[in-house]
Amino acid sequence: MSSDLKEANNRKKKSRYNKIRTQEPQLVERLIKISRVSKVTKGGKKLSFRAIVVVGNQKGKVGVGVAKADDVVNAFKKGKADARKNLIAFPLTKSLSIPHRVNGNFGACKIIMRPSIEGSGVIAGGAIRIVLEVAGVKNVIAKQLGSNNLLNNARAAIYALENLTTKSEVAKKRNINLV
Repeated sequence: MSSDLKEANNRKKKSRYNKIRTQEPQLVERLIKISRVSKVTKGGKKLSFRAIVVVGNQKGKVGVGVAKADDVVNAFKKGKADARKNLIAFPLTKSLSIPHRVNGNFGACKIIMRPSIEGSGVIAGGAIRIVLEVAGVKNVIAKQLGSNNLLNNARAAIYALENLTTKSEVAKKRNINLV
């Protein structure tokens, strides 16, 4: 009798565990940059590491996080947690491109993104490429202008993706019926 109860409890535990695992979204993490930073104090220099991390589900959700810690592993974990807090959602077309041309600014960085035909791939450089790949965009042409700062370029890309809209959203905003 007790073995039957144990089996039933084990099945319940497994089913709860599987439910929790299936509800958790599968997020891809990519590291943009780890930099070693130092702070000069009275007793000497205090070294720490700064990590810039991009997290996304490759289906139209992406976030950028930045964090500092005394070692690389903790900096990466903190950056990942920060990126999860800052996730944004944006529309993707059937050809896994963006719906329209969009610009993004952050600090001295300017980003221009244009939709591209299927099969052209991600034509972008630096941090923008990583953000677009993690977000799930497969066909796009992007150009960074101004500063080469990786964090500001990643945040400008996020800002540009936030400003994407679909035809139906614009029609709803303008109170127009689409046929």
